[in-house]
This record gives sequence, structure tokens and C-alpha cells, in this order.
Amino acid sequence: MRGLFVTGTDTGVGKSVLSAALLASMVAAGEPVRPHKPVITGLAEPPDGDWPADHELLGRIAGVEADEVAPLSFGIPASPHLAAALEGGEISPAVVLANARTAAGSSGTLLVEGVGGLLVPLTEGYDIRDLAVELGLPLVIAARAGLGTLNHTLLTLEAARSHGLEVAAVVLNRWPAAPGALERSNLETLAALGHTEVHTLPVLPGPDLDALRAAGGTLPWRRWLDGRPASTSPL
Repeated sequence: MRGLFVTGTDTGVGKSVLSAALLASMVAAGEPVRPHKPVITGLAEPPDGDWPADHELLGRIAGVEADEVAPLSFGIPASPHLAAALEGGEISPAVVLANARTAAGSSGTLLVEGVGGLLVPLTEGYDIRDLAVELGLPLVIAARAGLGTLNHTLLTLEAARSHGLEVAAVVLNRWPAAPGALERSNLETLAALGHTEVHTLPVLPGPDLDALRAAGGTLPWRRWLDGRPASTSPL
């Protein structure tokens, strides 16, 4: 299976924006890509400003229906296992995996947007990391640019690598136009201590397709898809 799995260091770090930027750039470049979000929760909450729900945004960019992007959805804003239980349902790991493989099809590229971070449970015995391992796609980790990102990001890298997951890169989201000493140090420290590529994504105030496409175009997603290492440091 060819593709990327976008995860985050926490909820609200910009995983959806990163996924949308990558998808917009891929679509514009003619990459035969399908977006997939295994589960979406919190649909009962109002949208976050101008940003639509994750599956609606990805569907809009790819030209597919939202329920094709996220086949499992819940209204309650909670982790998938809790949202399902509170709504009288249950998530089947076998169904989640089958849905992802169906979305990938027989050819093309799959862009998966995870739910929260790697250790968010889909059921009591199956989490997002388990799904990522079964799909075998390189991870792109969305992280904050500012205070607190070092611990969260290094823990995420450790959790990924301890289960054999390949990390393509960390992307610091909402990167300021004029980064200060803290942001610059975070980028350099994560690259050094995390032994990974670290890239940035600018502040995007809304779901403008041109802005998303331009932002995604600054990221070396073609190389990530091909599994090729950086020829030079991204620093």
C-alpha cells in the first residue's frame, strides 16, 4: 500500500490542516490520492470558525462525499471507544482495517488522517498505533511549534518507533512568519534528539484551497511516499 499516515502529538495540534494541505498539493499535482479518516467524533459540536469538519474538508478537496472519507462517525466529542459506547455502538478493529484497505483500492495513494494521537483507543484493546502498524504507511507527525512540543513530540516518536513504525517527518504547525528563539530551538532540538526531519507549516486562517495547496507544496511528500531519505538536512 502506498501512502502516508498523518498523526498528531495531541488533539488540536493541526493534524487536519496538515492533512488538508498535503491532500490539496497531491491533488493539484495529479497524484491519484484518496483521503481516509477511520473514525470521526464530535460532529455534534459547532464547526471551528471557518473550518468544516475534517471529513468534509478532505472530501471537498478530493471531490468525494464526506461519508466516503470517514465511514464511522459519532456526534459525541470523545475518544472513539468512548463515543461509540455512549452512543450504544462498538467499533470493530476488523471493520476499521477493512475500511482503510477498501479506501486504498487496488492502485493509487492513500492519505490517512488519524484520530488524536497514536495511543488514542479505538477499542479497549486496539488503538490508532495498532492501525498504523497494520497499514504499514510512513508517519507524518503534526506537532505544535511552541512551548510544550518537545516532550509531546519526542514521546510520539518513541511510541512510533518502539512498534516498528517508519517516521517520515515531524511538521511544526502554525509556524509564525517571524519565529522566535523558542520556535527555532524547538525545530533544531527535535531534529537532533528525535533523529528526524522537521518541517514547518505556516498559519492558515481558513480552508482556502489555494493557500492549502501552496502550503502542502512546500513539503517533500513525493519523497516521503517513495520512502527516500532527505539528501540534505531540512534545517
